[in-house]
Order: sequence, then C-alpha cells, then structure tokens
Amino acid sequence: MVVNIATMVDAMTPYQALLAARDAAGSNAALARICEVSGTAVWKWIQSSKRLPAEQVLKVEAATGVSRHLLRPDIYPIDHSTFPTDPEPPTDCAPIMSARSFGRQSNRQPVLDGSAVA
Repeated sequence: MVVNIATMVDAMTPYQALLAARDAAGSNAALARICEVSGTAVWKWIQSSKRLPAEQVLKVEAATGVSRHLLRPDIYPIDHSTFPTDPEPPTDCAPIMSARSFGRQSNRQPVLDGSAVA
C-alpha cells in the first residue's frame, strides 16, 4: 500500500497515518517487529493517540509505504516547491487596457497634469 502524498496532504493526520501504517503492516505485532519494539509500545502509541517516535519513521515508511511526511509532518514537512505550479495564463486572457488607460477612458473629467496644481 503506497499512500499518495499529493492527494492526502490535508486529509490525513499523523495519528491516522500511524493507523494506516499499522494496517499496511498487518497488525500491531507486525508494526512492532518493523520498529524493533514490543507490541505493548505500539499499542501505547495507538491508544494514547501519540505520534510515531521520530527514530521509527524511516523504518515504517520503508516497510509500509506510508510517507514520512504524513507520519511526522513536524519533522518531515512537504516541500511544496516540488509540486507543479499552474502555468502562466495564455496571452488571450491578458487585460485589454492597462489600469491607467482605463482610468483615463472612464473619467469624464480631464486628466490632471502638473499645471493644474496650485
């Protein structure tokens, strides 16, 4: 099971990611074997709604496919610069007039120049 980061960025909390990792591993005992800890330790993480300890994140990611960014976003934030950005709008969507020329066209009063100032 591989969790797609792009679609799950805001949809999953670290606790939900821990549950997903446990489900991907198969059981608390299987996750405990991956982390090389006791089953009781995993049970405590889940029962107390704790985050996965930092030293276990990379092992769990490698074994279950649940991203480190989801398991511990405080330690492994997502680098948004890697996501594609929206392309520039096409030129046919550009403004017809600049704001300055639009202002001159829509005002009924003449545009003031420097000579009108007292």
